[in-house]
Amino acid sequence: MDHASVLALYDRDMREGARPDGPGARIERTGDVVRQVADAHGWNGVVWSGLDRAGADRAIAEQIARFTSLGRDFEWKLYGHDLPHDLGARLTAAGFRPEPEETLMIAETGTLTVEARPPAGVRLLPATDAAGVDLAVDVHERAFGTDGTRLRHRLLARLAADPDTIVAVVALAGEEPVAAARLELIPGARFAGLWGGGTVEAWRGRGLYRALVAHRAHTAAALGYRYLQVDASARSRPILERLGFQPLSTTTPYVYEP
Repeated sequence: MDHASVLALYDRDMREGARPDGPGARIERTGDVVRQVADAHGWNGVVWSGLDRAGADRAIAEQIARFTSLGRDFEWKLYGHDLPHDLGARLTAAGFRPEPEETLMIAETGTLTVEARPPAGVRLLPATDAAGVDLAVDVHERAFGTDGTRLRHRLLARLAADPDTIVAVVALAGEEPVAAARLELIPGARFAGLWGGGTVEAWRGRGLYRALVAHRAHTAAALGYRYLQVDASARSRPILERLGFQPLSTTTPYVYEP
């Protein structure tokens, strides 16, 4: 993989050329910033910027003013190769709170040889209705220790309005949900996104994460997507590297709460 060219393609297609990630969201392009504005349950934030040192602080203030006027918390999704190089420090000085850094990892679906099945006694269930979403959100809350209200709303809204753009799956041990993940799709795009892969603590280390990656990779390939993209935590990065994903940059959420 030519890292520089694939990263440039990702920036152009998925960030500068971003499309709304769900019903009720819209993309706004102003100056050298691309942002998504959604309702209180959706994701609000900056997905791309092309700033220089002279205009960065002004652009930051403009985003704060825009989202504050809507009463929205928002996130500036900062990548390690974004300019200016001190943009993270400028965001912190403006009142943003950085969350843990993740690694942008990408793989070509045609080169992956991921063959992994869930352990004995575990089956994969597509989450296509409210009952399935409840199972996925239950895993999310137990695995990550966070409230799943927004995720539940977003999944239900997307399944209702754009069911072809989301593939959610839950791993069940008997009737207990023990792992979950989703594949997010944009029609016409070359990148499919792996999101939300989580396993409850008692079931970690048994190959469930790998099995969920394999399931989604095969789905993306069958649908014609050339690349898979994931924002990998420190825990998942080694697994993904062994599966053939390559690190291209880092990404850090900078959160602003009015």
